[in-house]
Amino acid sequence: MLQNLIEVILPVFLVIGAGYVSTLLGYFKENHIDGLMKFTQGFAIPCLLFLAISHLDLSVSFDPKLLISFYSAAALCFCAGLFGARLIFNREWEDCVAIGFCCLFSNSVLLGLPITERAYGPESLTGNYAVIAFHSPFCYGLGITVMEVIRNRGHGGSRMVRSVLTAMFRNALIVGISLGFIVNLSGLGVPAVVDDALGLVTRAALPGALFALGGVLVKYRPEGDLRAIAFVCGVSLLLHPSLFWLFGSTLGLPQDLFRSGVMTAAMAPGFNAYIFANIYGRAKRVAASSVLLGTAVSILSIWFWLTLLG
Repeated sequence: MLQNLIEVILPVFLVIGAGYVSTLLGYFKENHIDGLMKFTQGFAIPCLLFLAISHLDLSVSFDPKLLISFYSAAALCFCAGLFGARLIFNREWEDCVAIGFCCLFSNSVLLGLPITERAYGPESLTGNYAVIAFHSPFCYGLGITVMEVIRNRGHGGSRMVRSVLTAMFRNALIVGISLGFIVNLSGLGVPAVVDDALGLVTRAALPGALFALGGVLVKYRPEGDLRAIAFVCGVSLLLHPSLFWLFGSTLGLPQDLFRSGVMTAAMAPGFNAYIFANIYGRAKRVAASSVLLGTAVSILSIWFWLTLLG
């Protein structure tokens, strides 16, 4: 419905657009956007995830059927990107892993959270947080493991394990998620004054991150292999949510978790796709352009999935 486009999707993308235009016109400089991105990605969003997971009712939110449906679909999309890049575009195997990671890592936080919240309300985010809790560990674990296996051609197992663990636990999002689990499972609780302070920080997390995302995208242009970029966008925006829809329907997921899973799977490739490509220096232009174009095209694809969900 047109109402979904106007009331749910456009406000989120207007914030991204404001960041893009104000940076493009020079009102905000690159170092300003980098600082805002560092604050949101490195501090405010980890605080948001910590607070959300520390308060989650784990017995309700962590439905195995949700996680199996989402991550089975994500893993299949990674394989589609990996082998598609090799068989269709004849890329080197290291490039194929980076392209597969682009198909794997949906923008679950910066786009998935605000759009799901606007569509279905704050109480609908339980499933989103359950998926996000495993998102970075699963995606980085899979991507780094496959990349290290290919780079080492099956040798150097201890080095591969160190690379995986180091990359994962240097990620501030994973630290925030891990601390949230520790507080939740220990039953200690968060002191009221700390909870209030974190609440102040987290209110700035998503709008600040969306604005910064717009500013970051100014640096990238739709360069590289346009066919490969279109392939990544197709897998991310259409195949991933389609597979989740199939698996979630088959397993009989409750409606609220089903909606969260579809909307998270339907998001464009996240900025972490470019970070991964940049770490290894492989397929960087394809990754950056996929984030840029995928984010733009997702305005229409998200509308499509919201309409299907009713």
